[in-house]
Amino acid sequence: MGIKIGIVGFGEFSESFLDIFLTHPLVDEVVGAEIMPERREHIKNKYGVKKMYASFDEMLQGCDSLDSVGIFTQRHQHGPMIIQALKAGKHVFSAVPMSCEIDEAFEIIKLVKETGLTYMSAETCYYFPAAIYCREKYKSGAFGKFVYGESQYYHDITEMFDSFSGSGGDSWKRIAGIPPMYYSTHSMSMMFLSVGEYPTEVSCFGFRDDIGDGIYGEGNNNWDNPFSNESALFKMSGGGIARINEFRRCGTCKPSSYITSLIGTHANYQCAGMHHTFTLGPVFGQDASVEYVSNLINSKKYVEEKEKIDLNTEPIKYDYHRGYSAVHDLSRLPAAHRDIPDGGHNGSHAFLVDDFVRAVVTRKLPPNNAWDSALCMIPGIIAHDSAMKGGVTLPIPFIGSAPEDFERLDYSDIKY
Repeated sequence: MGIKIGIVGFGEFSESFLDIFLTHPLVDEVVGAEIMPERREHIKNKYGVKKMYASFDEMLQGCDSLDSVGIFTQRHQHGPMIIQALKAGKHVFSAVPMSCEIDEAFEIIKLVKETGLTYMSAETCYYFPAAIYCREKYKSGAFGKFVYGESQYYHDITEMFDSFSGSGGDSWKRIAGIPPMYYSTHSMSMMFLSVGEYPTEVSCFGFRDDIGDGIYGEGNNNWDNPFSNESALFKMSGGGIARINEFRRCGTCKPSSYITSLIGTHANYQCAGMHHTFTLGPVFGQDASVEYVSNLINSKKYVEEKEKIDLNTEPIKYDYHRGYSAVHDLSRLPAAHRDIPDGGHNGSHAFLVDDFVRAVVTRKLPPNNAWDSALCMIPGIIAHDSAMKGGVTLPIPFIGSAPEDFERLDYSDIKY
């Protein structure tokens, strides 16, 4: 028997997940909630979702058949809605971040621990190709002990104007000015979840934004945040160092989230644009070598197209990051999702939906669970506090991990 899910919030992001939920073989019912009437009609007409509610509360109270909810509202609204859904006995799949408040994150962990319900964030970067490659290499022991790593989320705020204004109304700039480190989950998930360590201290600096468009600066946003860019150094639990960048004023292209460097005692991974290498160092008696792994990590579309053009004279198209890469294990997905042309954020969306559905059906702990999500969110909140205090080093509370009796998802129970 499959799951029955109600999705709330139909801005730009949720639609790319909606069709995957609708066509997943273990999803029996999908309903929706959206406060804007025109969006409700759009979802009904385009996707055939017959039950559309005018609010999250109305959906929770009026649709008794639901066992799960998917939350795709504005980022600062996630925490309270996740808590409300868990208290209503629903499994939760939510856009990132899980919350913008540390207390809410610990409340979510407490509820998941007490109820056994599934909470999972739709952290796309967990299934970004570079993250998959580094995570598997690190797990195999190829890197040795973690020494240093760099990951980042570079996304210019002007590219997000339509998204913020479409959902935020006349006051959209007050939401758009959210501290960059409050949305550090992409960068942190790629690095922290690859090396399996947690940060213990942080020092962070910010770029005071003086562009003058009324988004950043005291009084301009709900957080009195002056910074459009923030860069943090984290001391990790194993003794290594991680550098995390969150930039919203930057001339960049896609992909916007990636690992630049992951260095271990035995080997290192390096990324420069579309060029990816894995290098073994001449240590511990091993022979030094360089392996070019670009064709594993770049999208299949890019790998195919680069043979047809002169990369020295022709620009790389904006959408070369879309779709699956060779490192994606498509065999674990339902057949209908193994050839999605866009793939959503570097091919991640189908994997995230499948993780959540499997977790609810098997009652096993998925990746990007409550503990993982807090690990990739709480340090960012503290990093911003450091930046506001001029870069002082601040301690990060120990988040912990799921209890041992929470069995983790292993993909062996369900074969499509």
